Order: sequence, then structure tokens, then C-alpha cells
Amino acid sequence: QVQLVESGGGLVQAGGSLRLSCAASGRTFGTYGMAWFRQAPGKEREFVSSIDWSGSVTYYADSVKGRFTISKDNAKKTVYLQMSSLKPEDTAVYYCAGRPVGSSSYYSDHYDYWGQGTQVTVSS
Repeated sequence: QVQLVESGGGLVQAGGSLRLSCAASGRTFGTYGMAWFRQAPGKEREFVSSIDWSGSVTYYADSVKGRFTISKDNAKKTVYLQMSSLKPEDTAVYYCAGRPVGSSSYYSDHYDYWGQGTQVTVSS
């Protein structure tokens, strides 16, 4: 069993930056594929970014490509999402997700473990 706890959300002005963290419990974190999803009010949850077990293969949604960077520190059992040049449309609850497969996925139903979410609000 793996538990995921996100942190780092908050209120930021457009153009600003935030770094989200997702701390994991469990001894097998190093073998997990991980991802970030987000859900804005009234919208479905959407894929943001993912990373494979080694941290060497990453994917991004087109809407965040070039602005967000995902990384993974297996020693610290933590996944990060560095967000820059934030826009009001990035406002959402951001969720960390993990699956006990080395590769990552765009699809939320491919993930077994989820954090509680952290709110990111970008003001214009």
C-alpha cells in the first residue's frame, strides 16, 4: 500500500511560479510510474504530466509543455511539479497519482494510488 501526500499549492499571480511536492510512503516507490492530474471547478480531471520509474521518461499535456517540469527523487520518495509562467487557466486542484508499473500513463484509471489534492489558484 502506498500513501501519497501533496503539498505546495497556494495563491499566486499570473506569471508566477509554484512547486508542488508529492511525498510517498511505501518501500517500492522507486518502481512506480507517477503523474500529476488536475481538476478545475465544473470540469473533468485532466492529465498534466507523468514520469516513469527512473525519472528519465516524461510526458506533458500540450497546455503545460514548456512551462511545467516533473521530476522524481526516489531516495526521498517524492515527485515534484515545478510550475512556471502560471496562467489563470491553471487554477485547479492538483492530484498526484502512482501506479506499481515502471511506465507512466496519460489515463487516470491506470493509476492505483491518489493523493488528496492541493489547490492552486492563479490570479489575473
